[in-house]
Amino acid sequence: MTQPQPAIHLRNLSFTWPGQPHPALALDELRVAAREHLFISGPSGSGKSTLLATIGGIIAPQAGSVEVLGQALQGLPAARRDRFRVDHIGFIFQQFNLLPYLSVTDNVLLPCQFSPYRKERALQQGGSLPEAAQALLAALDLAPALWARPVTQLSIGQQQRVAAARALIGRPEIIVADEPTSALDSDRQQAFLDLLQRECGHGESALVFVSHDQRLAARFHRRIALEQLNRAADIGAAA
Repeated sequence: MTQPQPAIHLRNLSFTWPGQPHPALALDELRVAAREHLFISGPSGSGKSTLLATIGGIIAPQAGSVEVLGQALQGLPAARRDRFRVDHIGFIFQQFNLLPYLSVTDNVLLPCQFSPYRKERALQQGGSLPEAAQALLAALDLAPALWARPVTQLSIGQQQRVAAARALIGRPEIIVADEPTSALDSDRQQAFLDLLQRECGHGESALVFVSHDQRLAARFHRRIALEQLNRAADIGAAA
């Protein structure tokens, strides 16, 4: 029986940063199913950030294939990879990367400025773009009194929820989260994961969540230790 198309499919992948003698990433295969919630753990230097940059088309591997939603990314020029990423992948960065001079609502709506596809899907979530953003903010427990404020006036936990809403707006098919809970205590981590996984479920989005915190792993459909999957360390040791 034919397997359904995965959200992400990496094969025979190798990426080496310029000036480095050995690859940072060497994977035989990684497959992430549509709507799957995947937890990836690994210590510093295990290749987590390189893997996420590869999935997002931010970098292109020197060897192997990267298929996201059936689209081969490795042969596309950088501008087309950028377009594909903003259309189909929502990123939650460890440092959030919010724009300090914009309000909460305007930060959430940034992907819609760059992607007509996300804008159209956002309008299906609400009657207008601000309404779509504010519906997400409300679902993520951010009070209406905060929606017009500059993000610099928010706490770290509140900024984190704004970053999540920005990733989720327009219901991209894939959400990538890079250590998004590292600055939070245990209770706030669990509450944020409740909200994030619920909204990914509503949007039928696959979730790739990277963290070194194994306490969070049980919340996910599947768990992977990247240092066991990434052969780069073995290649470096054998050289």
